[in-house]
Amino acid sequence: MPEHALKKSLGPVSLTALGIGIVIGSGIFTVIGTAIGGNPAAQATWSESPVIDLFFGLLHHTSGVVAGRPGAGPALVVSLVLVAFVCALTGLCYAELASMIPIAGSAYTYSYATLGELIAWIIGWDLILEYAFANMSVSVGFAAHLVDLLDWLRVPLSPKWLSPAYLPLGLQDLAGKDIYAPGWHAGFDIPAFLIVLLLTFVLVLGIRESSRTNNIMVLVKIGAILTFIFFGLSFIHPANYHPFSPNGWGGVLAGGSIIFFTYIGFDAVSTASEECRRPQRDVPIGIVATLIVCTILYIGVAAVLTGMVPWQSVAGDGAPVVNALKRVSLTPGGHRLHYARLVVLLGAITGMISSIMVGQYGQARIWFAMSRDRLLPDAFSRVHPRFRTPAFATWAAGILVAIPAGLFDVGTFAEMSNIGTLFAFVLVSIGVVVLRYKDPTRHRGFRVPLGPIIPILSILFCILLMAGLPARTWLRFFVWLIVGLIVYITYSRKRSEFYSG
Repeated sequence: MPEHALKKSLGPVSLTALGIGIVIGSGIFTVIGTAIGGNPAAQATWSESPVIDLFFGLLHHTSGVVAGRPGAGPALVVSLVLVAFVCALTGLCYAELASMIPIAGSAYTYSYATLGELIAWIIGWDLILEYAFANMSVSVGFAAHLVDLLDWLRVPLSPKWLSPAYLPLGLQDLAGKDIYAPGWHAGFDIPAFLIVLLLTFVLVLGIRESSRTNNIMVLVKIGAILTFIFFGLSFIHPANYHPFSPNGWGGVLAGGSIIFFTYIGFDAVSTASEECRRPQRDVPIGIVATLIVCTILYIGVAAVLTGMVPWQSVAGDGAPVVNALKRVSLTPGGHRLHYARLVVLLGAITGMISSIMVGQYGQARIWFAMSRDRLLPDAFSRVHPRFRTPAFATWAAGILVAIPAGLFDVGTFAEMSNIGTLFAFVLVSIGVVVLRYKDPTRHRGFRVPLGPIIPILSILFCILLMAGLPARTWLRFFVWLIVGLIVYITYSRKRSEFYSG
């Protein structure tokens, strides 16, 4: 169907930049704070407690209930090593399937080809959730950094229109005084709303133009990260590393679980395979290169950040890196961080923009692929006659993300996106095993080594990380899947080309 075909214009460098664009922007400047500090609650409840704590509590005949999701503290560097290991396993699985099935849709398309339409629908519905909540999270982080930039420029503005309407931990100034109490307040995060709509318009113009813009933004934010590490090294206080793991392995696992969604960049790289000139070669290169670069940068930032400020101070902070620089710049001898903070701020804002753009790109391609298979209305697979992009799907995805981004906080979005990402990774790994059994002689541009061992390890470790998320996140995820199944049974199944009723 050439009228539904996408333009092939990407190479390995652009694919790697796409992956780095979303992995670095979405986590290293925003969610790293909630991974380090956790999401503390005033009282212990089962809904706020990680599933793994509830499970071990059941085994030991206790409730297992804890007061909110524990933070990893300085031990986040250990969490990141665990995440990198799991991502390496899953990334190899993605690379094998992408080299065999170079079609837009990533995990959704792979599941369709290996596990059938029903499983494909479930994973596609899951990916819509995953991409949407990831971008909502980053949009809130973008707004928080924009507020910091206005503060650096000494432009006073009311926080009413610069912060989400719902703040579970409230909003405090640097002195710890409450600006807003925990809960809802009359306001709306206008910067988060507007940036999503602006980038949606850019994406409608075309992926080639968007990827060139993204390549430049990736270089800028890598420079900002290196600036933070270089200047921050001089202000590390070894006392901040004690205790190194304040919440034990529970905190390490929870920290890894909350930071994991940032590695949605793997999915974004494979989503772009249809627009890649040589997907069998370039997609595996893009995935592996993304993993190596991002893991090194993440560990560097986590080590410096937890050495500069107490780990508890970054809990619930939408801009933990630049706010840490601000805190330290106000201490004796910290004046030289004033301009370093500006460099990091500009790089972080650039990083947010590139991350949102890649996330919106990936989400629109999922809608496009599901519509092309007739599981969603035909409008979502309609390609713009001039720009050859799925314009309607891109605008729909933009509106879906922009409005909630003005209402909710970064931690809530991150938890929901994480469980969606991990679930997608589990199904991709299962797909490799199934296709090895169903079609062993099919040509593979890339093959996962060690047979089924690596995909099985990927499945087990992804489930382990899912267990580090709160029980309420699991419940919300199951509700989303049930809604998806109702839509499939009542609408999508009857539109499918395989429907015989």
